[in-house]
Amino acid sequence: MALCLWMCQGRLAAEEIKSVSDEKETSFLYGNMDQWLVRQIEESSIIGGETKLLYEIAAKDTVVGNIAYTNAGGSPWRTSNVMAKVAGIVKTNVSVFPERRGTGWCARLETRMEKVKVFGIVDIEVVAAGSVFLGKIHEPIKGTKNPQSMLLSGIPFTKRPKALRFDYKVKVMPEHHRVRSTGFSRKTTVPGQDSIAVVLFLQKRWEDKDGNVFCKRVGTMVQRYAKSSNGWVNNATYPILYGDITKDPAYKDYMRIQVEERYTTNSKGESVPIHEIGWADKNETPTHMILQFVSSHGGAYIGSPGNTFWIDNVKLVY
Repeated sequence: MALCLWMCQGRLAAEEIKSVSDEKETSFLYGNMDQWLVRQIEESSIIGGETKLLYEIAAKDTVVGNIAYTNAGGSPWRTSNVMAKVAGIVKTNVSVFPERRGTGWCARLETRMEKVKVFGIVDIEVVAAGSVFLGKIHEPIKGTKNPQSMLLSGIPFTKRPKALRFDYKVKVMPEHHRVRSTGFSRKTTVPGQDSIAVVLFLQKRWEDKDGNVFCKRVGTMVQRYAKSSNGWVNNATYPILYGDITKDPAYKDYMRIQVEERYTTNSKGESVPIHEIGWADKNETPTHMILQFVSSHGGAYIGSPGNTFWIDNVKLVY
């Protein structure tokens, strides 16, 4: 019921926004999901030596070879498709795919079990959620410890949009528990049904003399989907709430300050956590935007295999 009320609030807000005659939409670069760069990575022979295709949202191109990827063509997007190199062994994770939609393309994000086999024996099995986000990844990934530290989360951004708008379709697994599998410990279950999630934070960041990065939350939009949709939902529009929203009827605990630790690169080139220390004034101007679409909400190595999230035509509304 709470989810229904929240979704209804989102729809009412969308209708209110649409009624404003001077509404303006702006699209993210490559936000129509119609252009994809393909990477051809050859995994190490000890784990089978397969050639895997990794997809990135960027200008159309094909990159052959085990080359660390940096955002191409000015693309602000990264995906959870990555190349890892641990103890000299090259392994990939592929959980985001382009998929035909009409005459164009969309992005398909999947929660999957990713396995590493050595000499035909399964040595490592991890839960990998599909994710599309604004930011960068420090490749190659060198281990499974603290995966968030491998991400540069967010992009510089100084505007104050009213809402986020996109097309989506979701398939949510019905189990009332999730799987936790890190690859280096026993596979376990985590209570609670998995959800598909969208997170948008506007932050005002600053750095101290020691290179530590802090921020206050300027704007918040978090949407979760706990039930499968009936096909595509077009122009879904979710308002961005500004300032301290803890007394707002739409506030949920998962919108709280420092809900999870995210990382950025400081002025010294070091990967450091972003310390989110409170709410900014509702009229404050942000310095950065975090935007993430993810097929499982529980963080690294936790999710329900089979969860699938399709997204297309990502825009901001002013």
